[in-house]
Amino acid sequence: MASYASGLSAVHSLFRIALVVLALALPVGGVAADPPAAAAAAANAPQEILLETSDGVPIAAWYYPLPKDAASIATVILVHDLDGSHRTVEPLAKALQAAGCAVVAPDLRGHGKSVLKSAPAGAAGEGQSKALRKGDFEAMAASVGGRVRDQADMRGDLECVFEWIRQQAAKNNLQMEPLVVVGSGVGGTLAARWAAADAAWPPLASGPQGRQVDGLVLVSPAFTSKGFTIQPALSPDLIGRAPPLLLLAGEDDRDSAKIFDQIKKHRPRGAFDGRKAVPAGADENDSPTLFLLQLPVKRSGDALASYRSADPRQGDTATTITGFLTKVVKASP
Repeated sequence: MASYASGLSAVHSLFRIALVVLALALPVGGVAADPPAAAAAAANAPQEILLETSDGVPIAAWYYPLPKDAASIATVILVHDLDGSHRTVEPLAKALQAAGCAVVAPDLRGHGKSVLKSAPAGAAGEGQSKALRKGDFEAMAASVGGRVRDQADMRGDLECVFEWIRQQAAKNNLQMEPLVVVGSGVGGTLAARWAAADAAWPPLASGPQGRQVDGLVLVSPAFTSKGFTIQPALSPDLIGRAPPLLLLAGEDDRDSAKIFDQIKKHRPRGAFDGRKAVPAGADENDSPTLFLLQLPVKRSGDALASYRSADPRQGDTATTITGFLTKVVKASP
């Protein structure tokens, strides 16, 4: 037990190490960029892409590419909270990009530049979130219908983003693996539900269709919002046992703790609980695949997703996620 507790402590320390390394690597504001650096920054600027769901909803998304020939840590689908947009999570998108991740951040339907299907021509998504209903959230996370994923009856907001990434990977424009989904607030609920839909696709004779998600990060996810709940995703057949999952919470976040405790039932060993000195069910032969880490701030949703500490000794969101990607997701079989 002692050796396992030491191992879990070492994993937690890896997040702290990643925090310090990334903090030292990030550029300091106020220093003028030289011409080559300015050219590189322009080449890596966010690119707007336009997608369309199977139910005819136009989705705007932003792609934060890596420099050409740069080593990739992961490709990340970044999902904002209710009433947010790609702009409210852009600080996290840019921090992950700087750390070595290609990032795609959509405006979900009814947010930002992505309007609801019922919106009048020329409308913007801002302010439409109040009109969203349970069925709209289910459509955002949908990837279902038939046996062949490419011909699915329902391909929602996140599935369209995934399909764009898959197509770009086929053209060698990016490296899809490992594919990680990061969602905050209701975006975390959507990320979990879409990852569960991905896991549910059966394999074909030509190869696997589902289980494309290699890691999942939920930043203060909402257990239930507007009747849309994370509960169906917590099944042991879906995300209950895989993939590696990091829950990031602010102070007094009860939903994250509740979600962690439910998933832990299916991962009785190898779970790191930041609320306890020694994880329950610890076994020295296990490596953790489920983490609950609490940051010392009273934030949630996109505000927590974009949190950056001025003190490198404190945890913050981008560096904690980077540590999870490099030390857990990439190390997973």
